[in-house]
Amino acid sequence: MPNFTRKAIQETFITLLDERPLNKITVKDIVETCGINRNSFYYHYQDLPALLEELIAQRVQLLMSDHPTIDSMEDSFDAALDFVLDHKRAVFHIYNSLSRDVFERYLMEVCHYVVATYIEAAFAGREDEDKNKEMLIRYHKCACFGHIIDWLNTGMKDDVSAYFHQVYALRLGWQDDEARI
Repeated sequence: MPNFTRKAIQETFITLLDERPLNKITVKDIVETCGINRNSFYYHYQDLPALLEELIAQRVQLLMSDHPTIDSMEDSFDAALDFVLDHKRAVFHIYNSLSRDVFERYLMEVCHYVVATYIEAAFAGREDEDKNKEMLIRYHKCACFGHIIDWLNTGMKDDVSAYFHQVYALRLGWQDDEARI
C-alpha cells in the first residue's frame, strides 16, 4: 500500500505545517504521527524538502485542472489565491522558511497559468500580435504574484481578494473616464 502511506505522510505533514513552522517539523514527528517507521518515510521521500516540493507541485496541478477556463482577471487572481488559502497557516510557515524559493517558484507558475488562461481566451479570434499578449500576460502575472507576496509579507491580515477586485473595479472606472475625455 505505498500510495496509502505516501498520502498519510503528506496529510500528516500538512497538519503539522498548519500547527507550526517548517523548521520545527522533523521526519521523526511525521513518522510518529503516522505510525510508520523512518524507512517507510525514506522509501517515499528523500527528505522533507522533497516532500514539500511534491506537495506544492501536486497542488499546482490540481489548481490547473480545476480551472481549465477563467472568465476575468479577477477570477484569475482568485484562482491563484486558492493556491494559498486552502492551508493559509501552512503556506505562511512555508513562506517564512528556507523553502520560500520553492513556494515562490510554484506561485509564479500558478500566476502565469491563470493569467495566460484568461488572456488567451480574451484574445481568441483577435488579430493582436502574440507579443502584445505576452506583454499583458507578463504584466498581470507579476501583479498577481506581487499582490500575493505583499499580502504574505504583511501577515495575511487583509482580504486580499476583495482588495484585488476593488483595484480592477477602479481600473475599469478610470478606463471609462478616459473614454469620455
